[in-house]
Amino acid sequence: MDTTVIIISVVMMIGVLLLAGAPLKPLRFIGSGAIKVVIGVLFLFFFNVFGASLGIHIPINVFTAFVSGFLGLPGLASLAAIQMFVV
Repeated sequence: MDTTVIIISVVMMIGVLLLAGAPLKPLRFIGSGAIKVVIGVLFLFFFNVFGASLGIHIPINVFTAFVSGFLGLPGLASLAAIQMFVV
């Protein structure tokens, strides 16, 4: 397939989406969820940096990032309590 045909088809699809409107609700939901998970990873990173002096380490994975991102600081505190009492 010629590259000009691909470029023209992509431009036409973008034009159709601009005129018809894209479904923004699902994209906004996915975007806000991704931002919360990234914030959770940052919470966990800084907690691990400062918690190293206390001997507390919470592994950074999808589950812990999800919990600390969506629940915020109470979620991070619950993960720290689970780490201290269970492990």
